[in-house]
Amino acid sequence: MHRRDFIGTTGKAGMFMAFAGGGLMGSDFLKSIGRKEDFPISLAQWSLSRSIFAKKLAALDFAKKAKELGFDAIEYVNQLYQVDAANKTASIAALAKELKKRSDGEGVKNVQVMVDNEGGLCDADKTKRGEAVDNHKRWIDASKELGCISTRVNLFGDTDKDPAKWHAMGVESLSRLAEYAAPLELNVVVENHGGLSSDAGKLAAVMKAIGKSNCGTLPDFGNFCVRREGDAPWGKPCVEQYDIYKGTAELMPYAKGVSAKTFDFNEKGDEATIDYVRLGKIIRDSGFKGYLGIEYEGDHLGEEEGILATRKLVEKIFH
Repeated sequence: MHRRDFIGTTGKAGMFMAFAGGGLMGSDFLKSIGRKEDFPISLAQWSLSRSIFAKKLAALDFAKKAKELGFDAIEYVNQLYQVDAANKTASIAALAKELKKRSDGEGVKNVQVMVDNEGGLCDADKTKRGEAVDNHKRWIDASKELGCISTRVNLFGDTDKDPAKWHAMGVESLSRLAEYAAPLELNVVVENHGGLSSDAGKLAAVMKAIGKSNCGTLPDFGNFCVRREGDAPWGKPCVEQYDIYKGTAELMPYAKGVSAKTFDFNEKGDEATIDYVRLGKIIRDSGFKGYLGIEYEGDHLGEEEGILATRKLVEKIFH
């Protein structure tokens, strides 16, 4: 199941909250964790989501599993964790403390929190939009507790078919979140994640309008579908695909991390549907020197096999 499939089918349940992501950047940060590579690698938790949903892997054991797989940096997905809906603030804070304890015990760095199902930051209704902003602040606080650098959010809402309103609402909400996150020394990043957010030119325009150093993007190689059959939010065939190479190039000037997604591999170990060599040049040419978040979302390999195949490919291209 794709991450947006799960978001779309469970958004009303309110049980799961999401920690996950794509990565961070900054030479001072890399020095602080002893990494000299331009492109350190982290593991996005969604890569293990099937095992977690099937209760074969406890979400709280993510840091332990990542360490077993050879990763020393991780990105959480909040919808993989249960919180008390009646007391969200305290429940999220307690969750963050527990995850920090476990990651510290494994010697694993927490890179990013990916937030879903917390309301539409691009909702036309001012009250609903304000509630969404406040809901996301809890996860920014959790990101700080975890020692992350970024919190990933989505630009969703009922303005998705009105580019001008979507732009205005996105600028307003993101500006508020970035201002909240700045004293905490955290970035707020937006992933191209369907709808107008997958129109990289429009998302880049939002970043330019905000103009805040701690507000940026999380380019995802696999999420450039702007419109799906029947205008379905997710799950249906894509009928309007934004060029992933053009889109990645447009988002990289604002990137705080990159989601290195894979779906399938050929006999040489290269991604069968995405030209990683071409993307590697785009990323290098942009001057980016941050985390590449491994996110395997394929069906032909098992989760762990797919994760390791993705890391091998990323290391071949970037190291």
